[in-house]
Amino acid sequence: MKIITLLALFVAVGCILATGCVAQIKKDPVNATVTPTETFAPFINTTTVPGSDATVPATTSINSPNNTSLLKGPLRISIGSYYADHPLTVLLDNQTAGVVTAGAPLDLMVTEGRHLVAVCVGVICPEKYATVEFAKRSYLDFEDILKTKAEFSKPVIRILKSYKFGQGVAVDLEFINPTSKAISMSAEVSSGYTYIDDRTNVRMGDSIRVKNTEWVEPGARITRTVNLYFSDGSAYSYDEPVLGEITLK
Repeated sequence: MKIITLLALFVAVGCILATGCVAQIKKDPVNATVTPTETFAPFINTTTVPGSDATVPATTSINSPNNTSLLKGPLRISIGSYYADHPLTVLLDNQTAGVVTAGAPLDLMVTEGRHLVAVCVGVICPEKYATVEFAKRSYLDFEDILKTKAEFSKPVIRILKSYKFGQGVAVDLEFINPTSKAISMSAEVSSGYTYIDDRTNVRMGDSIRVKNTEWVEPGARITRTVNLYFSDGSAYSYDEPVLGEITLK
């Protein structure tokens, strides 16, 4: 009987070791948060360009340097027959771009777009706009605007008109300074005339001259009236006044 009991014990132990007949203890689940693993790239918000199948990032701006055209086009600047005794400076978008003369226009290669161009006579710089396109020549002529706004390229004194008054003649003088500095401008005005002398009743001849000086600021024009007075007499007849010596300081 003892032998049978011992044999049964050996069989039970062998069963446990060989086949795992002993049931495992079931444990209660532990509370835990499971973090899902990201398996794809995040979605990027895009904006569709109207009329196109392509998309660009929503943050793209038309003012971005990447959207600035680097293409250039030819631009020729001319002053036609406008006379200047020295080359005139050309400004492109307020930057010096070169010089131009009546016989030699200025040729530039300029980035596409709208540009401000000026040609300077002293401090007088008439302006025009040019729209430049790639591989298409643009042309600006400043002849007419220079003749209107910068009639003279150097200091000038001229007679605008003259007219008789009583016992003399009045002369309107214009002092023009297109340069970049203030200057003193002087001019001598003269006129010849005849008259009948009151004492002798004989026609006599004489002349009169007057000097006028003006301080003229840069780019300015001044008009002054100069009066030439005749000698006592009557029946005056006079020649058109003329300019004599002119001095600039």
